[in-house]
Amino acid sequence: MNDNPLIHIQNISKVYEMGGEQVFALRDISLDIYPNEYVALMGPSGSGKSTLMNVLGCLDTPSTGIYTFKGLDVNEMSDNDLAEIRNREIGFVFQTFNLLPRATAVKNIELPLIYSGVSSSERKSRAIKVLQDVGLGERLTHKPNELSGGQRQRVAVARALVTNPSIILADEPTGNLDTKTGIEIMKLFRDLWLKGNTVILVTHEEDVARYAQRIIRIRDGKVESDEKNTVSQYSQGTE
Repeated sequence: MNDNPLIHIQNISKVYEMGGEQVFALRDISLDIYPNEYVALMGPSGSGKSTLMNVLGCLDTPSTGIYTFKGLDVNEMSDNDLAEIRNREIGFVFQTFNLLPRATAVKNIELPLIYSGVSSSERKSRAIKVLQDVGLGERLTHKPNELSGGQRQRVAVARALVTNPSIILADEPTGNLDTKTGIEIMKLFRDLWLKGNTVILVTHEEDVARYAQRIIRIRDGKVESDEKNTVSQYSQGTE
């Protein structure tokens, strides 16, 4: 394992003002995530795991504490710097896919590269390559409504991969899928991790968290436990 963490957070708290009262979504959280780890952030609704995901993904900033990403102080970054991190370094996969309904699979995947100023020909070739990597090489010109739920999620995963990000951050990626399709998507994440990707998976489901190498449990805005997963699907297959 690389000695230097990809993500380092120390004494992070997130406080919201609601009706004149302070509500703590996160309380004094510290953790490190290293390159090529497969981490599940696990917790019930309202535990703070989604807030933590937003902080890790540079979608939100902590109220107090230290966050460094690849050694850079996130708290000192401008909005443009944060947007650059999100676009180049983090590949997001959402429960609801977030695909453009009138765009083909290739065009959906090209989107992050447009924001990065990549040429049209390179965008297309990279989009086709990642679609092939996730098993959709024959669905290049299909639009979302012409794809199954599992295929749409594969397009979303391909879009997350196309910028060669440091981290794949997946928020409840099987939440809208049936059990069989959910297992297929979790196999895909396992394969991505085995190829060297760093994966952070946010879930409230125990059977989904079991695919990860490490499980961090969040409750009431705090880290309840942080343990290596010893009864893991990732090393035993997905049966």
